[in-house]
Amino acid sequence: MEKKLTKEVHIGNRVIGGANPILIQSMTNTKTEDVAATVAQIQKLTKAGCDIIRCAVPTMEAANALAKIKKQVEIPVVADIHFDYKLAIAAMENGADKIRINPGNIGSVDRVKAVVDVAKERNIPIRVGVNSGSLEKNLVEKYGGVTAEGIVESALDKVKIIEDMGYDNLVVSIKSSDVMMCVKAHELIANQTNHPLHVGITEAGTIISGNIKSSIGLGLILSQGIGDTIRVSLTGDPVEEIKSAKLILRTLGLRKGGIEVVSCPTCGRTQIDLIGLANQVETMVAEFPLDIKVAVMGCVVNGPGEAKEADLGVAGGIGEGLIIKKGEIFKKVPEDQLLGALRYELENWSK
Repeated sequence: MEKKLTKEVHIGNRVIGGANPILIQSMTNTKTEDVAATVAQIQKLTKAGCDIIRCAVPTMEAANALAKIKKQVEIPVVADIHFDYKLAIAAMENGADKIRINPGNIGSVDRVKAVVDVAKERNIPIRVGVNSGSLEKNLVEKYGGVTAEGIVESALDKVKIIEDMGYDNLVVSIKSSDVMMCVKAHELIANQTNHPLHVGITEAGTIISGNIKSSIGLGLILSQGIGDTIRVSLTGDPVEEIKSAKLILRTLGLRKGGIEVVSCPTCGRTQIDLIGLANQVETMVAEFPLDIKVAVMGCVVNGPGEAKEADLGVAGGIGEGLIIKKGEIFKKVPEDQLLGALRYELENWSK
């Protein structure tokens, strides 16, 4: 697919837009005021593959905490601010690499300008975010309800407010929990702005529903070459957002690297705890920076053949399994040693 080229925006030590890779974002669910807990979660997310992290800044204490958090993490920190312009200014003064605001709920033009002036002075990008749930009444009336066209118009109005203040270091975000509305909105806005787009399905839901909605929505948007950074919004551990985002990008051919795990759905022939093993393997492989495929198959009917197509695999037997490496049966091990045997092969893959 041909990527729609937007202008580059530097966020701390990362760059989005242009021909740069699509970066993965998430948001902490700790209290930002709790520096230790927030740092611990950011470090966990970084290890999982998060490129940019966002923290809620609802209080001045949270804004001030950013300075301490920044000293202890490796990835850029984005401050998420609503309503109080003073929090946006304080967040930037405390080292935020980017701020996320909706000019519509910050208040008067003077207050928005006060935020923009500090951002301009420090060359800090502003993410202009508009959600379908906060669409202005006049646009709801104009379009006869909440629509993709209304979301786009709202976002471009906000962008123009800041551009008219002489600042264009911007990232645009338009989100909706309605997947197809979100897709249409991105198709519309991609032809009307060259600012990088932050893409996601907002309030997508729990692990199952959220992943399905995000996969469909992000898949349709990204497959058209639209989008520069993504967040998969899930109700749960934010690490799950990173796992899903990486898999979406890899499935679309937009990101290389990382171990792909394939596993069979199990059937009555399965004689090992394949479901438990597959889940353990999927968690374990996140530790290894390898670009290979690992197969976890349940029986001797299709297992050996499927596992041979992978770089490394397991084909289950009766309380045991075959380890298949680079297309060849390597050895047979008891069921309780399969995970350890796979780990050993991954640790020694390049030797």
